[in-house]
Amino acid sequence: MDLLKPLIALLAIVNPIGVVPFFIHFTQGFSAEQRARTIRVTSTTVFLVIALSALAGLKIIEFFGISLASFQVGGGTLLLISSLAMLNAQPAESKPGDVEDGQQKVDAGASIAVVPLAIPLLTGPATISTMVIYAEKSRQLWELAVFVGYGVVIALITFVVLSASGRIAKVIGRTGINVMTRLMGLILAAMAVELLADGLMKLFPVLGTGLPR
Repeated sequence: MDLLKPLIALLAIVNPIGVVPFFIHFTQGFSAEQRARTIRVTSTTVFLVIALSALAGLKIIEFFGISLASFQVGGGTLLLISSLAMLNAQPAESKPGDVEDGQQKVDAGASIAVVPLAIPLLTGPATISTMVIYAEKSRQLWELAVFVGYGVVIALITFVVLSASGRIAKVIGRTGINVMTRLMGLILAAMAVELLADGLMKLFPVLGTGLPR
């Protein structure tokens, strides 16, 4: 198995740069200490979602009696939907109301580090689906350890990007963020098609036999 694909997929889905405008919006009026704590909690949550999905995701779908092929098709479809949102310059895991919910949490004095920043703006169903699908393909414990390590990598990237959010927004501007989001969406769409095709071939083996001559 190509171990770089999960990392590329995670980078495309999580896409911390695309969340910079939301982070700036949600943390308006925060002190430097509050903003730093928000970044730490958000990054830690991102790691936990990725690591737990890789280590326990398969057990969870087995508990519900879901076949991996079905999960692959569902996950691939979800990734494709996420990529279409990104091609429209929206965060992959966002949904209508996330911004409003986040603002309400700020107004109430609650932390927005976990919801909605970490979940669902940065990580969510698409992230979980990706990790479960790739974890099933792993054959060695060290491969699962690599996936957990990817969680660390993504969390560190998230930490660095959010810490530099003000400078990033000034340098690349809204247009630059939109271009980056669309590029990552295109990459994610290609990966989603691969996952969909693999899952459909498992559900309907006749698709792989080709047309009779």
